[in-house]
Amino acid sequence: MGAEEERHHGQPPAEYEREPVPAKARLGLKEFVGMYAGEHCAGTELMIGPLFVAAGVSAFDLVMGLIVGNALAVLSWMFLCAPIATRARLTLYYQLEKVCGRKLVTLYNLANGVMFCFLAGAMITVSATAVGVWFDFRMPGLNDLYPNSLGWIAAALVVGALISIIAAYGYKMVADFANIAAPWMVLVFLVFGFVGLRQFIDATGTEINSFGGLWHLATTQIWKGGEPLAGQVKFTFWHVMFFAWFCNMAMHIGMSDLSVFRYAKKSWYGVASAAGMYVGHFMAWISASILYAYQLHLNPADTDVLPGPLAFRAAGLTGLICVIIAGWTTANPTIYRAGLAFQAIMPKVSRFKVTLATGLIATIAGMFPAIAMKLLGFVALYGLILMPMGAVIFVDFWLIKKFGLQSNYAQLSGKTFNLAAALAWFVTLGTAWALVKFAGVQIFFVSLPGWFVAAIIYITVSKIYQKKFHSA
Repeated sequence: MGAEEERHHGQPPAEYEREPVPAKARLGLKEFVGMYAGEHCAGTELMIGPLFVAAGVSAFDLVMGLIVGNALAVLSWMFLCAPIATRARLTLYYQLEKVCGRKLVTLYNLANGVMFCFLAGAMITVSATAVGVWFDFRMPGLNDLYPNSLGWIAAALVVGALISIIAAYGYKMVADFANIAAPWMVLVFLVFGFVGLRQFIDATGTEINSFGGLWHLATTQIWKGGEPLAGQVKFTFWHVMFFAWFCNMAMHIGMSDLSVFRYAKKSWYGVASAAGMYVGHFMAWISASILYAYQLHLNPADTDVLPGPLAFRAAGLTGLICVIIAGWTTANPTIYRAGLAFQAIMPKVSRFKVTLATGLIATIAGMFPAIAMKLLGFVALYGLILMPMGAVIFVDFWLIKKFGLQSNYAQLSGKTFNLAAALAWFVTLGTAWALVKFAGVQIFFVSLPGWFVAAIIYITVSKIYQKKFHSA
């Protein structure tokens, strides 16, 4: 039954989980611009942006780090992920199955799906903080691990259910929802920044008649470049750059967005990611930084980061609605990706049912505030865990034949566990862990060398592992 027939029967459209996306189902640039703007201009920006203030970053390091780091992220989508996606037009999970074998990719899909569930849960938590301001129930504090009120549980449940239903109806539904919500959300985040600046100007009595005056306010009141808050790591240009580049490592370098860009008519549509990076990960992070800096200006002891109250202080009811909708547009594609990961493990179960079940897991995770409160560490960790398989896909698609080896080795040989890919994954993660644990390297800086470690291991072990294939 084709996609159109399914629609006529009231069922969700086909998602082509185990076949290339046909020409009739491909989407234009506008669909991807809207999705990336919606996904990355999200409620979580109100948690991430304050990190830079708390980390004592200077204004110059922040602005230049975000410009360079976000550019590298866009280039990663354009030249690493999208070209493979538009040539193979397969989901990440089916493509990995051809390379790694069913047993290994099942383990990977399980890890991938669980981490995406936790990430989506953090987005649900963010939206629930806005509902908490609206209905005035008790919300978790910065160090709370468990839900602390029935109101909180109910809010997370309702928000999670709505998000899950949208995600279950497929990528087109996700993209349409983002296209409707994104333009309005972008304007509200822009308003956050201007309101925060106005509040600073009024509170400090500063007169701004030129860019120089604005920059003086930024360097002396907002991003002062001094010591970080207690328990925070001091951020420099390099911290900001690598964080901006790698906070979405799982999607571009880790190749998760093969599942998204397989619908793109052209590979250069990867440039659509710039709508998310420079609207969300530049403008929205800066706006959120300003709001948090003003909160500290009012009360230096008030270091809590709750997106709902932060937005409400800036824009009232409009701010709360923005945080709720922004959480939805981020969690929608995240649950969609997680659903694809789990559906690849259980291909006989419909993606619709799997995605609904995935949404339930994410909703339960969203009830536990510990995930969102530790979001920055989690984002760095999940990108690192998925990165080695992205290197394996890149090498297998573009380079492996240049070494006289076979691509899609598991499919050609009938093996269900590609040892070369497994070692590339596990040894890379072990190396990264050792660097963080024993060499004192911060987690922001281990992923880049880790990619090359994974690529070298995959090629080297494949030369040994595939000898049997060549001699057969």
